[in-house]
Amino acid sequence: MGKYKKEASRRGRETKDGMANVKQKGENFYRNAKAAKHLRMTRDTGGAKYSVDGSKVVQTAAFQSKEIPKARIEPNRKWFGNTRVISQEALAGFREAMAERKNDPYSVLLKRNKLPMSLLETGGKKEHEAKIHVANEPFDMTFGPKAQRKRPKIDVGNIEELAQGLEETEKKYQEKLELDRLLSGKIGEEERAAGIIGEAREPVFSKGQSKRIWNELYKVIDSSDVVLHVLDARDPLGTRCRSVEKYIKEEAPHKHLIFVLNKCDLVPTSVAAAWVRFLSKDYPTLAFHASINNSFGKGSLINLLRQFSSLHADRKQISVGLIGYPNSGKSSIINTLRSKKVCTVAPIPGETKVWQYITLMKRIYLIDCPGIVPPSLTDTTTDILLRGSVRVENVEHPEQYIQALLDRCQVKHIERTYEITGWKDSTSFLELLARKAGRLVKGGEPDLDGVAKMVINDFLRGKLPWFIPLPAKEGGEDDPEKVEGREGRLGEMRKRKAPVDEDADT
Repeated sequence: MGKYKKEASRRGRETKDGMANVKQKGENFYRNAKAAKHLRMTRDTGGAKYSVDGSKVVQTAAFQSKEIPKARIEPNRKWFGNTRVISQEALAGFREAMAERKNDPYSVLLKRNKLPMSLLETGGKKEHEAKIHVANEPFDMTFGPKAQRKRPKIDVGNIEELAQGLEETEKKYQEKLELDRLLSGKIGEEERAAGIIGEAREPVFSKGQSKRIWNELYKVIDSSDVVLHVLDARDPLGTRCRSVEKYIKEEAPHKHLIFVLNKCDLVPTSVAAAWVRFLSKDYPTLAFHASINNSFGKGSLINLLRQFSSLHADRKQISVGLIGYPNSGKSSIINTLRSKKVCTVAPIPGETKVWQYITLMKRIYLIDCPGIVPPSLTDTTTDILLRGSVRVENVEHPEQYIQALLDRCQVKHIERTYEITGWKDSTSFLELLARKAGRLVKGGEPDLDGVAKMVINDFLRGKLPWFIPLPAKEGGEDDPEKVEGREGRLGEMRKRKAPVDEDADT
């Protein structure tokens, strides 16, 4: 029996109706918690129960019986027939409709695993064209006694077209081999082994192409759901990484690629608007000006990222990676979106060494990537330098690139910036500027290298106005493509012209 307060309360509840030892709620004076736990543990051991003499099993243990349960599976007619059948006309209509949606840069295709994407991607590089033709034709017209396919179908009509197609295929194959050699870094070793002396190129022009930089790029692409390709508004085609676009399109087609035209404040408004329209044919394009206090395009970019976040509502968050050439403004865009300095920025390339993970909001994260310079057989050292891909102070002979710089700028802009006139060539321009600025070396000679580095830095940092115009139209016109209805500032509403009343008095 219990003691103290519990026993006293039990005795106080004793009555003559036989309810003396009824257990009340919250009262357990017969055993404590440890004893109750041990009792529950030993009550059902889960083992088999035997007879009194222990000779045979009276009740088997749980999940130990070997008897087959009596069950019947209902047969279904779908076991013996095709469950998904589509006619040839419906298949052709599906392909056409989905191809339009797939090629549209402003349409998003979600839940690709629930769609028969193999029916759309028939032109892949892993399938032979003959296999594709056989798969697209009806079965009764290809095989059997009513077959109409007498010879293999080819895409050419005569022997000249066949020879031309073979030449184009060979050219593409050679270009692919050269690109693979460049990416592997063995092209220089092979030429030296063969005794070929190539173009003398300074080591500084190989920056942004190392294996470490490409590993960082692939990390960012693999970790991102949305990829922002940052372009320089002054030279969008020159800072466009087509090899990276091809990689994303082939290896990761489910990722969304967006163009961000940064530094749009350094070009005229009409030129920036024309480039936005030109690039929007391939991918969605936004004009942007990175500045913490006075930015442009920040609201549009955040709204676009929120749309992608709502499209992927089944995920807790999405990651947005920023890629592009060095010194294109990737870290500045992140600082602008956060409205404070969270990434180290500098007007020189190569400031970002490794990828960085930054929180924009609860469901959106940003990934900063080091600048990359895709290898190209057509880009010269002048193109690489004037795109801002290398540090000017590490170039040994910068004065040899001044003439190309002067060709890209208008004379009136150079005269207004430096307040000098009357130069004939790049050397005389550097001499006039050096004597005006007092940049002289021993003996009163002008410091051409120092002045050339100063001019190139002014060119890259926006002190000298310049931009690359739009490419000419296919029809042969020299005028760049004009943007209809957007003659004012970027982002303004398109104004409608008032209807003209012909009956009104003039």
